[in-house]
Amino acid sequence: MEEPQQPESLSPPELAAVRRSLTDGRLAMTRRSLLRAGAAGALASGGAGALAACGIPPAGRMDAGRGEDHSGQEKRVVFSNWAQYLDAGEDGRRRPALDAFTGRTGLAVKYTEDINDNDEFFGKVQAQLAAGQDTGRDLIVLTDWMCARMISLGWIQRLDTSGMPHAHANLSQQFRDPDWDPGRAHSYPWTGTPAVIAYNTKATEGRTVDSVSQLLDDPRLKGRVGFLSEMRDTVGLTLLDMGKRPESCTADDFDAAVARLQKGVDTKQIRRFTGNDYINDLGKGDLAACVAWAGDVVQLQQDNPDIAYAVPKAGYMTSTDNLMVPNQARHKKNAERLIDYCYEPKVAARIAAYINYVCPVDGVREELAKIDRDLADNPLILPDREMTARSHAFRALDGRESKEFAQKFADLTGA
Repeated sequence: MEEPQQPESLSPPELAAVRRSLTDGRLAMTRRSLLRAGAAGALASGGAGALAACGIPPAGRMDAGRGEDHSGQEKRVVFSNWAQYLDAGEDGRRRPALDAFTGRTGLAVKYTEDINDNDEFFGKVQAQLAAGQDTGRDLIVLTDWMCARMISLGWIQRLDTSGMPHAHANLSQQFRDPDWDPGRAHSYPWTGTPAVIAYNTKATEGRTVDSVSQLLDDPRLKGRVGFLSEMRDTVGLTLLDMGKRPESCTADDFDAAVARLQKGVDTKQIRRFTGNDYINDLGKGDLAACVAWAGDVVQLQQDNPDIAYAVPKAGYMTSTDNLMVPNQARHKKNAERLIDYCYEPKVAARIAAYINYVCPVDGVREELAKIDRDLADNPLILPDREMTARSHAFRALDGRESKEFAQKFADLTGA
């Protein structure tokens, strides 16, 4: 008989990352969120209680059972996602894509924006999953490295692609076979999240900024450079600039990248490490250039003609946020129907037009062009072949590496 497994509690650096994300993490404070004053307050109020759940969980076991599927009797799906990550009506409450899904299938969708940070959400559900209990959710969206962690713990169900013809056919080749979920057995991408370089042409006096070397070494940018507080994006881009591959980096490679960034801190070349709060500083020119998330760049450019971006020749970092069905979910087949629906090009185009991140669905360009031609031609949303070839992902880390790397990065950023 297997010994009960104790799910790991979060280390201090990981908890610090959670707290940062509640106020300035990716998607927590996008331009769209800032325009909707209520969103940020909801995140902050929801986050405090969730942090309390990050304490010591009860014992659990791997792969604690799949549970009975009630999809046939209960015509519903419970879907948890990040804030501002699905199309909404003018009132901010209606969900046109989900309303259309319900109208077609008769399946009601309970949609909740209760994922503010990967580690925070893990702390919220780990005790239930470890004990083989239903989390009350049929579908969740988490970032690839956290997906890898939960899949390795046996907490995520295998998907039945026989009921997902659109998803199986339309998934972009770029996202088909990640090392942490070979063949997409347990997950399908919700969206891709590239990290590139953004700069304010007025602040740079018309100069292009297109490499990490320039961010770290150009004296004309001193004190006006930002890097992300997300470890994998910042260290990954630095590794690429050093000729290393984030997909296979060693601990020594990681240390060398951190040391290079530390020099930028010591010389005051780097102004600070940021979450989405770079948006205002970049717009005003207080940051001349920074590492930025593509979705924010697309939105910023709509408001400010001085904002430009560059994809480094050395390559750029991308991660995916992914749809998964947790163990003991009551409505697995219904959740799979919703995943498949989101991979229909017309639906995928509607979602991409709203969130402005990379769409993982092939065949969407024509539908997106009907909504907005500029978005359909934007490689930050629909990458062309050249841009796709320069995309890299940080390798999956085991529990020990995750804590060690997080501590070193926290020491660098002062978190």
